[in-house]
Amino acid sequence: MRFHATTSFRCDFGIAFDIDGVILRGRVPIGGSPQALRRLYGNSGELKVPYLFLTNGGGVPETKRAKELSELLGVNIMPSQVVQGHSPFRNLLKKFENEFIIATGKGDPALVMSEYGFKKVLSVEEYASYFENIDPVFQYKRWKTTPISDTKTPSMPRCDVSSERIKAAFVVSDPVDWGRDIQVLCDVLRSGNLPGDANRSQPPLYFAADDLEYQAAFPTKRLGLGAFRTALESIFNRINPKSLEYVSYGKPNPFVFKNAEALLRQLQSSSCLDHSENNGMSELHPFRTLYMIGDNPSVDIKGAQQTGHPWFSILTRTGVFRGNDNDAEFPADLVVDTVEEAVDFILKRECIS
Repeated sequence: MRFHATTSFRCDFGIAFDIDGVILRGRVPIGGSPQALRRLYGNSGELKVPYLFLTNGGGVPETKRAKELSELLGVNIMPSQVVQGHSPFRNLLKKFENEFIIATGKGDPALVMSEYGFKKVLSVEEYASYFENIDPVFQYKRWKTTPISDTKTPSMPRCDVSSERIKAAFVVSDPVDWGRDIQVLCDVLRSGNLPGDANRSQPPLYFAADDLEYQAAFPTKRLGLGAFRTALESIFNRINPKSLEYVSYGKPNPFVFKNAEALLRQLQSSSCLDHSENNGMSELHPFRTLYMIGDNPSVDIKGAQQTGHPWFSILTRTGVFRGNDNDAEFPADLVVDTVEEAVDFILKRECIS
């Protein structure tokens, strides 16, 4: 999509939106988010302002998430505008593309990883199903699991779990069954091989994010992926002589914001052509300002501040943060009630109607 202006349109700013607590609460739009997003498009539905969603959430492929957001918000959202906590896992493809890995989290973690190109991946749920009694309280769990044959990604070759060593573990999103997943991960990470084997070097462990809490559909904050990481680390360090080693992605890591800037630059090149009055050729300007709109001071605001120029942080009161004034520990550049108010401020500041 390209934006062709009749007058000079200097598109030298972009916007990154958090989702939970800013755009949606559960699956319900909040804070006038549909109206706010529509202002970023032209009359014909073309993208006028480069923006993307920068969330620590996930569990589904970016293509599916973009489709869901489009339906909920009433605007056309491209997969390239969706950056989830696990999106950077793509960068590990060269290292683990043909290695046996496991993935856990809500949604379909194995599908997410296979769509990134990983060829030998099993969900922790499926991996555990090969080991009878690995979960000692499985018989007391009332929910039903899907048969293995129904969960396996069709294009994925079957892994020989009885002989292949797991080369890495990925926590793609918030796990559903903490007890089982902590048990299985402790088994795998302690042995470096099959559950119960002698200790070997720990396989690499990657977390998509490290939010301790986040705003879901429930009125008050809920425990996030960082809480699961804390629980796993605490238990692992009590039962293993060596401390747990891991890598966490997601906000507030400055890498995430720098990656978002690069993606916004790509969106800028395809959506915001600035026609030079002198030679009629298109010209792209460096970003003067990138706006991060979030609800979590320790995640969204901290990340934008640590990354520095050209990020400008805006804190909403529709999610984790509910204070009357600014956050004391990680004060934002601006505090507003809703995302609609934030977008209104941005467009006025950038002299865009």
